[in-house]
Formats: sequence, structure tokens, C-alpha cells
Amino acid sequence: MLTRSQINAFNADGFLVVEDIVTDMLPTLRNEYETLMDDLWEEWALDNPAQSFEDRIIAGYRAGCEYFQPMDISLPLDNVLHDTPMHTGAAVFGLMRHPKLLDVVESLIGPEITSNPIQHVRIKPPVTDMRDGECRAHISKTDWHQDRGVTQEVADQTQMITAWVAVSDATVENGCLQAIKCSHKGDLLPHCPLEQQVGIPMQFIDEGNVTPLPVKAGGVILFHPMTAHASLDNNTDGVRWSFDLRYNVTGQATGRAQFPEFVARSAQNPQSELRSAKDWAASWSRTRDTLSRTPIGEFYRWDHNAPYCA
Repeated sequence: MLTRSQINAFNADGFLVVEDIVTDMLPTLRNEYETLMDDLWEEWALDNPAQSFEDRIIAGYRAGCEYFQPMDISLPLDNVLHDTPMHTGAAVFGLMRHPKLLDVVESLIGPEITSNPIQHVRIKPPVTDMRDGECRAHISKTDWHQDRGVTQEVADQTQMITAWVAVSDATVENGCLQAIKCSHKGDLLPHCPLEQQVGIPMQFIDEGNVTPLPVKAGGVILFHPMTAHASLDNNTDGVRWSFDLRYNVTGQATGRAQFPEFVARSAQNPQSELRSAKDWAASWSRTRDTLSRTPIGEFYRWDHNAPYCA
């Protein structure tokens, strides 16, 4: 659980860095993703001697191979097909239900916790390797945004927490997150649908109040849904790897009803908790099948023709 001083700091700033929360889980996560990469590497059949996971990520990206969606823990927001790849492995499910992670979430929103389906893996290669026009938030730097700004309006009153989990050390040099202190105490800022992101126009960003948020592997950054945050470029020659998870009070709207949620912890009704990684994976498979046959619907509320987007 968080201490009273940590809770006070979160409430004051709108974010909190907590080290050594899921460190014990990292070897299992890495093994699972290395196995997934082995399959992709064989499929890509590149003439490249790269052996490590990170080197293969960089080599694959340079060769124009798609690694993000096969490794992501969610479906894309459009063009879902019956065979759209995604990764719903047991280690990822274990991460979402990690007791220490749920403990810190419980400290902020209480013991009735639902795993919100707005979730992604982010494995970011060096900016020097970026192709022209690359602006996906999961690959390049993430633009300024508030997490409430990228949900549907039905979730505007939802008590929600973002848990940004570092799998590798996140530093200023390799593209750690940055946030604006106390921005969660203001209004929901306008967001513009950009080419492949939804972000806050820079005229609304208080650049003099930006705080970088480095965190070691196994640590977590907790965000209030109204806190404005972004990431920096990865200016190293390595990969920066994290997971972006969210949780909300059970029974409240997730803001992405098209995707499956699950009860991660419940003091009132422990039997309602989902404890099976297989069942979690099956819920995403069913969703993929449904969305491949029916319109996916709108995810965002913003108008790209608004004056602030000009």
C-alpha cells in the first residue's frame, strides 16, 4: 500500500513515481516476449545476426517489419480483422493482477478494482531509426494528452488510475515520461486528432511547469486521469520498454465499452475476480471476432475541424 505521504503527493501533483513494484515479474515477462519475438523473427526471415530481444526489435523496425501489433495487449481502434494479431499471454495477465500493483491502485481508488481495457505495450526504438512520418504513440514519442481526453465522455466521472509500468529503465535520455504538475486540478483540455495520435495543442501546455519522470525497471508511475503528460524521444541506441495499464472502480464506465474489462480485485465479492489468463485471452478473441464483423464505433470526442486544431 502507499503511505499517507505518497497519497498526499499524488493528490497534490497528479502523479507519483513508485519504485520496485513489479520487479519480480520482469523475468517472466521478458521470457514470454522473447518467445514471441522468436516466432516473429522466424517469420520475418531477415538476413541479420541479431540475437537479443532489443536488437531484434531495432533490426525488425529498420527492415519495415511490424512488431507492435503482434506484441500489443489490445486491439487497434479500426480495421479489426478476424486474424488481427495481439498478445494475451499469461505473464501479461499476471502483471495486471500483480498484488503489489493492485495494492498501490487500491490506495487511490479503493478495493473494488476493474482492469480497464485501455492498455498497451510500448516498445520504442531509437529516434535515429524512426522512419519519416512515424508518429505512432507506441513507437515514437507520445504527444501531450490527458488520459480522460482519450476516453469516451461516458467515463468522465469514472474514478480511474493509469499505472505506467517500466520494463526497462526509463531515463530522460531514452524517452521517459514527463508531466505537468497540478494539471489534474484544471479542466479537460482540448485534444486534436493528429495523424496517428490524439494530443493537446501546444498553446494549452504550460512548458515551464514540466517535470521529467525517470523510473527504474520494475517501477511504476501512477497518473490521475486529468494529468497532462507526454514522453520524450528515445535518444539512445537501445530500446525503451513499458506497459500502459489502467484501472477503474468496478461498475463505473471504462470509456471503451467495445473492449473487454475484468474484475482484478474485489473485497466485497472475491468470487467476481477473474483469475484465469485463458479466460482473459478468450474474452479478447471473442471481441476480435465481433469487431471484425460489425462497425467498431467512435472512440474519441474531438473534432479535427475545431479552431484550436488549425
